[in-house]
Amino acid sequence: MPCNFIPPYLLRRIAAISDDPQASASCARTLTADARLRERRGKAGAAPAPEPPVIHSTRVISDAHNTERLPGTVARVDGEPLTGDRAVDDGFDWSGQTLELFFNAFGRRSFDDRGSPVLATVHYGRDYDNAFWDGTQLVFGDGDGRIFEPFTKPIDVLAHEFAHGVTQYSAGFRYEDQPGALSESMSDVFGSIVKQYARGETVEQADWLIGQGIFRPTVQGRALRSMLEPGTAYDDPLLGSDPQVASMRDYVVTDADNGGVHINSGIPNRAFALLATDLGGQSWQQPGQIWYAALMSDEVDQNTEFRGFANATIAAANRLYPDDPNVADLVRRAWTSVDVLEAELGALMEREPAQLTSEDQGQYVSVRRTGGVAGITRTYQLDLSDEREGSEARRLLAEIERQQGERQASPAPGARPPAADRFVYSINYGDRSIQAGEVDLNPELDSLIRLVMARGQEVLR
Repeated sequence: MPCNFIPPYLLRRIAAISDDPQASASCARTLTADARLRERRGKAGAAPAPEPPVIHSTRVISDAHNTERLPGTVARVDGEPLTGDRAVDDGFDWSGQTLELFFNAFGRRSFDDRGSPVLATVHYGRDYDNAFWDGTQLVFGDGDGRIFEPFTKPIDVLAHEFAHGVTQYSAGFRYEDQPGALSESMSDVFGSIVKQYARGETVEQADWLIGQGIFRPTVQGRALRSMLEPGTAYDDPLLGSDPQVASMRDYVVTDADNGGVHINSGIPNRAFALLATDLGGQSWQQPGQIWYAALMSDEVDQNTEFRGFANATIAAANRLYPDDPNVADLVRRAWTSVDVLEAELGALMEREPAQLTSEDQGQYVSVRRTGGVAGITRTYQLDLSDEREGSEARRLLAEIERQQGERQASPAPGARPPAADRFVYSINYGDRSIQAGEVDLNPELDSLIRLVMARGQEVLR
């Protein structure tokens, strides 16, 4: 279950429209590196996995030396002094703080509750603009130095990806629609708790921002997301505006972003932040205990939606604090404030996803990218009549059509489930539409997407 921190559509937007050649090239290289990583994972899937090494350390930080080879060479383990490499030392410190919080607050032994060491690789790729959890380890790029800082810089980036591991080994939310939005929200909630724990903050002192410090000062934004005020984290000419919603009244029904997992996660995010500020104190105390107990309970499974998780948190509050019914009442009030316990979902679910409009859509191929950790949607289109890029796009589309025909003529293996924090693409041309997750792109689809994003024009909505 690979989970990227920066959504692919944000990277492609920067690659396509940034007037900074270095930033554009770095994002393009990041996308290419992700494609190569997917290809290697696909090949590795057919071979037996090697035996894991015996590790006598709570955390192992490795250095990829700006290559894409994982895990790299070991750079620091328990008991060793500072290396002087900021990425290595931050990764070591932040993973230690994260392990400490989960053990001290929840009695949890690492992401799997079995005491497995945290494996993290830094300096991954060249100017790699992302971080991800791949189901077994954490991986961090250095950023491009123009838009993105090193991804080891904010503690909640590491904690967010670590929490995907916690969810993987507990509820295992299906990564689409409301269960997927809950998966993203769990990572933001525990990422914020870890940051507040490391700083010794109360809920009143906390900023409730996710990914603060990941953007360079030139970006017009405070962070990737705001838990207390979803939709206000950034508003930048290059990145666009923060698309998160804060209430079920604004719930986005879409086929993009695995059903809007990064957009709609603002709803449970705000519910937690409201509860925490109502209860006061420190977030890893009452509010964190309630959320963690709900996540671990039998009332939650891979298909749980917002309403089901809200009810699980109310039940958890009653179990944990039976002598103080006000706590459960405040939990209910938080979910009511974001309309989860009141919203009529039927009418919402009947809305159709927005579609790209064009005077003559048959002359264009369009790519819509959604998902990723930031959950921003970007759409680009390329004129198929263009002599150079249009010709290459037509060639790729012809090959994709041929492959589609072959798959229809023979049984196809089951599709892999959507992966957390990875991009999803919709390719439209004429009356045809193809949807594919980032982890499932073949070389032709990947090349077509990169061509349209880099050479086409962005379609603003």
